[in-house]
Amino acid sequence: MPVQSVLARDASPHFRLLQQYLILLKKYPILTKSVTSGILSALGNLLSQILEARKNARNGGPVTEIDTAGAARYAIYGLFITGPLSHYFYQLMEVWMPTTDHYCIVKRLLLDRLIFAPAFLLLFYFVMNILEAKGREDFVKKMRRSYWTALKMNWKVWTPFQFINVNFVPVQFRVLFANMIALF
Repeated sequence: MPVQSVLARDASPHFRLLQQYLILLKKYPILTKSVTSGILSALGNLLSQILEARKNARNGGPVTEIDTAGAARYAIYGLFITGPLSHYFYQLMEVWMPTTDHYCIVKRLLLDRLIFAPAFLLLFYFVMNILEAKGREDFVKKMRRSYWTALKMNWKVWTPFQFINVNFVPVQFRVLFANMIALF
């Protein structure tokens, strides 16, 4: 049975949205990844707040209002840090560890998990501390109290996804893949 072409204007809204995203990704890769990271980071924060509020309501606990400033901080972090930094990291990884290297699968995962993840988490704590207008003492306290626990959780949760991401997802979609996983 022959396949017919469909005009873009006649395609479903989802297809047109995907098509527009791919055009923007090709034309403005860093900006597209940055804006996507900002939107998905804020959305993830809002969803977690909503789920937490519903859980508290079911259990008879206090229900807090949605912290829009918190979602804005996540949007800023995604826009200015996650998007651009991840873009360049994945691009450099392709150069440093091409698929012609027999051990690239292991090397890429180790680079991501042992170098990038700890540094990225440290940067997250640092930038969020600044965006929350907290001082050095708060930063040091938070690092001592939760950095190691958060890093171990990051390694447990993210390692299988990053194995797939850095080895099997095309480089232009890695930031989006990581953002979608982070959303869930």
